Amino acid sequence: MKLSVIIPIYNEYNNIDEVISRINAVKMPDAISDLQLILVDDGSVDGTTEKLEKYKDEKTMVVHESRINFGKGTATRIGLTYATGDLVLIQDADLEYDPNDYPKLVEPVLNQGAEVVYGSRFLGKKSRLEGMALKNWFINIFLRIMTNILYGSKLTDEATAYKLFKTGILKEINLKSRRFEFCPEVTAKVLKRGYQIHEVPISYKGRTVEEGKKIKWQDGIEAIWTLLKYRFVN
Repeated sequence: MKLSVIIPIYNEYNNIDEVISRINAVKMPDAISDLQLILVDDGSVDGTTEKLEKYKDEKTMVVHESRINFGKGTATRIGLTYATGDLVLIQDADLEYDPNDYPKLVEPVLNQGAEVVYGSRFLGKKSRLEGMALKNWFINIFLRIMTNILYGSKLTDEATAYKLFKTGILKEINLKSRRFEFCPEVTAKVLKRGYQIHEVPISYKGRTVEEGKKIKWQDGIEAIWTLLKYRFVN
């Protein structure tokens, strides 16, 4: 099987090389024979664009450059058009999430027939996550509860960045999001189509705004609205 990893990138000059290096160093299960990295530069202005030039000749990588910063949702949708793998995974371009969790994410697909897998930051944990601000923790818990009430699911982490899909499933969904509302939109539409979301525990180390974290409180409000909206519309 082939795994396509979509990496939306915006102003990650200090992190992107390390992220790519960590991904390439992961020991994947034998069933995953090919890896495709899709680097979507979403209008970076800090030198990231120039840094990505060196990856354009790599056979296992695709580099897409957008001159305008549209947002994570748009970058993900662009990346999906390049995906040629059997599975597709979303990877943030910072160091909050650890690519060493990839084997955990693909295991339910390989051994349990799962079609959608989320990496849960909260599964099996009883305390607030390292580096996660209290307000961010609160909105994450609220979004989880809201998702489960609206869609009859039992998720522990709706807003996780680590979302893995059989590629055909993700491509059949009419995604419209531009920014961080990608997460609630794709979750809502997957659940409404009757797919079960399998969760596995992952590691997580949050970063601060000063370190480059981009999500804002307004994005939490947008996520709430997105979950409500797609409960009643397609």
